[in-house]
Amino acid sequence: MIVIIVACLAGGILIGKLAIFSLSNITNLIITLGLFVLLFSVGIDLGCNKEALRNIREDGIKLFIVPVATVLGTGFGSSLASILLKMPLNETLAVGAGFGWYSLSGVLITQMHSVELGTVAFLSNVIREVIALISIPLISRYIGSFEAVGVAGATAMDTALPVIVKSNSPDIAIYSFISGFLLTLLVPVLVPLALGL
Repeated sequence: MIVIIVACLAGGILIGKLAIFSLSNITNLIITLGLFVLLFSVGIDLGCNKEALRNIREDGIKLFIVPVATVLGTGFGSSLASILLKMPLNETLAVGAGFGWYSLSGVLITQMHSVELGTVAFLSNVIREVIALISIPLISRYIGSFEAVGVAGATAMDTALPVIVKSNSPDIAIYSFISGFLLTLLVPVLVPLALGL
């Protein structure tokens, strides 16, 4: 799975470099359609799996453990980055609060702080997503499925979802979607909050 992900990414970079005209409109359409098909397929899987739906009802509040742990872990990592990189804590917390949603966090931080920090946010969240996509199969195999969901951050509900489901059982899909959804809702709240510290 990791080899396929890296090969697809490298192939996409190569095609993007060799293209004689902009492919961004086409790729945006393909990504959007792909996400719709993916979410529809996950919905079918969940609808067919009565046990997974029953487990969700039984788990209740436990559904929030992964997103809460992700927020706390990201906050800890961002605080450590502040010390190691000698950057202000509010800046590293704001960058981390993107949870992998590079497009929004980069724009928010650029508008609220500076182009430089917005660029750092964009790049660090892109890197987080790429590392997540590559490491999810390994984390799922050697550590655990919920930890794999946490690594994905906000992308657990979209781009990382197929990798998470493929690397685990289909039962994890709803936990992944809920975690990604909640983290996505938190990004526009936590980024400005962190910058205001």
